[in-house]
Amino acid sequence: MKKLIYTIAILLLVGASGCKKWLDVNNNPNNPETVAPNNYLAPMQTSFVFSQQFDGRYVGKYIQNWAEITSQDTWDRHGYLFNTADPASEQWRTVYFLMGQNLVDMIRLAEEQQRWDLLGIGYVMKAFGWQHLTDTHGEIILKQAFDVSRKTFDYDAEPDVYIEIQRLLDLAITNLKRTDGAVNQAYLASTDMFFAGDRLKWLKFAYGLKALSLNHLSNKATLYKPQDVIDAVDLALASNADNVRLKFTAAGSTSANFFSPFRGNLTTVRQTNFFVNLLNGNQFGGVVDPRLRRLLFPSTDGNVYGIDPTFGYGTLTAAQRPTLTVWGTPTSGLNLPANYVFNDKSSVPIMTYSELQFIKAEAAYKKGDKALALDAYRKGIDAHMDFVNIQNAESGNTAITPITPAEKSTFLTSTVVPTGPASLTLSDIMCQKYIALWGWGLNETWADIRRYHYTDKDPELPLVQVYKGFTVPAQDRIFSDNLFAPVYRIRPRYNSEWVWNLAALDKIGGKRLDFHTIPIWITKP
Repeated sequence: MKKLIYTIAILLLVGASGCKKWLDVNNNPNNPETVAPNNYLAPMQTSFVFSQQFDGRYVGKYIQNWAEITSQDTWDRHGYLFNTADPASEQWRTVYFLMGQNLVDMIRLAEEQQRWDLLGIGYVMKAFGWQHLTDTHGEIILKQAFDVSRKTFDYDAEPDVYIEIQRLLDLAITNLKRTDGAVNQAYLASTDMFFAGDRLKWLKFAYGLKALSLNHLSNKATLYKPQDVIDAVDLALASNADNVRLKFTAAGSTSANFFSPFRGNLTTVRQTNFFVNLLNGNQFGGVVDPRLRRLLFPSTDGNVYGIDPTFGYGTLTAAQRPTLTVWGTPTSGLNLPANYVFNDKSSVPIMTYSELQFIKAEAAYKKGDKALALDAYRKGIDAHMDFVNIQNAESGNTAITPITPAEKSTFLTSTVVPTGPASLTLSDIMCQKYIALWGWGLNETWADIRRYHYTDKDPELPLVQVYKGFTVPAQDRIFSDNLFAPVYRIRPRYNSEWVWNLAALDKIGGKRLDFHTIPIWITKP
């Protein structure tokens, strides 16, 4: 009996050992169950930038960076398409799904491993995601977003999201200042697509985002504190060397710039008359901006033209039509030269020094410190001209010459840049910021234009709009669901919210046909 028990025991042990060995074949060394936290970063950063461009194709029409060459385009008319294709919903997908739990895990692991630099980066990424999402969609899912026990999710009000953004940025700043624990630039260098693990540049980025977010409160008399905006800018990007950019490799289509000729996503749009007129002298006293022909390409007759939204080429003659794309070619394709931020391998900006100088100029103007506003305004223009040269040099398009020091000096001493603070207007600041963000800063520009309700007048010049020459589609051309109102938000993603979360969406008015025209919180007093 005893021998039988021993025999059975041995067989059980052998069987257990064999079972374990058999089960071990399912442990894939190339797909570990626990991911090193730094490996989360690059895919999330790439998705983050792609999502801004993906949705930016449509937002760019709302803000008139570009318009369709065919008439009555839905988005040119301030309309929308709400279907399973999910147009203008990639930022939603990125924040909740592509970054989503991955970002939660990265933050958790970074904290557990005392990687304070990576933890700070995680908080910046999360804050920036919420910033873009609430400014695009209005109310969003915040508190319940990553509760895996839920199947439906309630929306949170925009003020709550703005509070959370500042909380996350304060946490980011605290952690990015730390040098103890496992802080290590080398650990992040190969996976951080923005700064190769440079903690101090991430710290500046956090302050820049703090300034941007605080400045969006400009319509809130009790919340807007322009000095806080100015202070944050002064701790943020110090020059173009600090610009936040993601460099594309174009090893294949999916690793090429989304706005490049390789991807072909801007083939049927052209620059608008609104933008062209900011550069060709029509809106700035006849002063032609040297950036005009470094950003845009001429038509057959040698002049640069734009088109008006909803009209396509309109009444332009064949020689006047801007038949060349933003890449300077009539079609898309591989290895075409392009320019500025539109090359296959371009470094696509996420935040720039010039952008922040215009934010500072606006805040200083509203504070009443026009001398400081003028200084920041001048620095913003100066830096953006250098930025244009940097981007065009990177694109390698030999047809584009750099802006010369003489051209820049002439422009900076023209009437576009007042000689005294008293002559500086809010319109000057916002129009020059628009130029600096054209082609890439689509979310920020749309937030700005909506803060000034598209056609608000300059506070000192009642006959001049803040955005000189900007017009919303006429009543006979605006999207029929709008009830003659301009667009103020994009509907939340169809494939998650309409399909799975409709009851919660309905609570915030999401089933209304004109839901997209409801003003978002930052546009209200």
